[in-house]
Amino acid sequence: MSNEKNSKKLVEEITPRDTDFAQWYTDIVKKAELMDYSSVRGCMIMEPYGYAIWENITKILDQKFKETGHENISMPMFIPESLLQKEKDHIEGFAPEVAWVTHGGSQELQERLCVRPTSETLFCEHYAKKIHSWRDLPKLYNQWCSVVRWEKTTRPFLRSVEFHWQEGHTVHATELEAMQETQNMQKLYADFCEKTLDMPVIQGQKTESEKFAGAEFTYTVEAMMYDGKALQSATSHYFGDKFARAFDITFQDKNNNTQYAYQTSWGISTRIIGGIIMTHGDDRGLVLPPDIAPVQVMIIPIAMHKAGVSEKSLEIQEKLNKICRVKTDFTDKSPGWKFAEHEMRGVPIRLEIGPKDIENNQCVLVRRDNFEKITVNLDTLEENIIKTLKEIKNNMYQKALDNLNSKIYIAKNKQEFNDITKNKTGFIKAHWCGSPECEQEIKNNTNFTSRCIIKDTENCTCVNCNKKSKHEVYWAKSY
Repeated sequence: MSNEKNSKKLVEEITPRDTDFAQWYTDIVKKAELMDYSSVRGCMIMEPYGYAIWENITKILDQKFKETGHENISMPMFIPESLLQKEKDHIEGFAPEVAWVTHGGSQELQERLCVRPTSETLFCEHYAKKIHSWRDLPKLYNQWCSVVRWEKTTRPFLRSVEFHWQEGHTVHATELEAMQETQNMQKLYADFCEKTLDMPVIQGQKTESEKFAGAEFTYTVEAMMYDGKALQSATSHYFGDKFARAFDITFQDKNNNTQYAYQTSWGISTRIIGGIIMTHGDDRGLVLPPDIAPVQVMIIPIAMHKAGVSEKSLEIQEKLNKICRVKTDFTDKSPGWKFAEHEMRGVPIRLEIGPKDIENNQCVLVRRDNFEKITVNLDTLEENIIKTLKEIKNNMYQKALDNLNSKIYIAKNKQEFNDITKNKTGFIKAHWCGSPECEQEIKNNTNFTSRCIIKDTENCTCVNCNKKSKHEVYWAKSY
């Protein structure tokens, strides 16, 4: 079989999105070599290309955290059972997903150790030792690590037994400072999703039944995937002084009175890579936001066996290295194969250069987002690359925003709500009385869950029970 036929086969092996979205997703993560399955159920191997995406995400976010005064720290991966038990709501929320270590070598441990599902208790133990005075506050810490949650059903990036994330943990002297931190981090995540990942999001507060175990309030950033389902992309939690009371985190205030501290935590994980795939990908594969693409420009030499083509390609690469992440594909595959391969891997710009282009002091740029071809003079190449990457970002965001806006529906009563859930995919905006029983009934009947509270309401009725409404809420099926 020729290379040209192979290149066509490469695309054909990806199931069309509208035929089977779940299979399309699996095809993408495998064909683009983002991950591989390991011998441990539910644990994935992040391959170099997938990990490079995560590295770019971590670099950008880490810088944003540091700009807002946060410092990195590293906590142990094991938590003694007695420590985990200190905050009742917290342990109850995680108990079904906890993995336990019972032996060290061949010796049974006197106390079981939990493999961290999250690190609140470890941070609290540390803070109780370190915080004594108002002068010790605030503590603004962040940790990059992996955590383990024994999920029954797993999917690459979206839900795995072990996954990478960052978890911020902060302590403050006042309720106001802690609330501001919680909301500021929600905004930081939303800005990151929209301005770096080109993913439009909605923001709001989780309901009582959907909030993080042990939190007073959870604030969420929700994105809509191509198929209309929601992805919880990042969360920020306000703990009040709940954990401080359980772990005795106290300090002397400016008046020498003993006070309990106020805490927050917040995080984003590798599931955001799944969100990027499902927001932007198409039937040819990945479409990566330029800011986090491992390669932003891939140079494809055409007829590279001819004199000067390889040399010119390297010259262009050296020039572009100053403004973007760029590589040249010098493999012996045909141009058609290379085009399909780098399209499938989501490279934002393909740069084609051949003998005739060199003669005319030009090259061809092909955009991954819309396949537009642009002939560019080599003398103005850098400015055109910068301009094109910006245009790609804007177009990707607008495309995703159009998808979001076209799949938001309003339901004023139960019949409208149920009709939408049966006949459409997307988010439903509807009023809710605040009753957990109503919320559970909606979930049981439709598989739609509350994604976030948009605002408090008056003079409206609950979409499920017709009683007075307390909140306007987004509802959706979710990953």
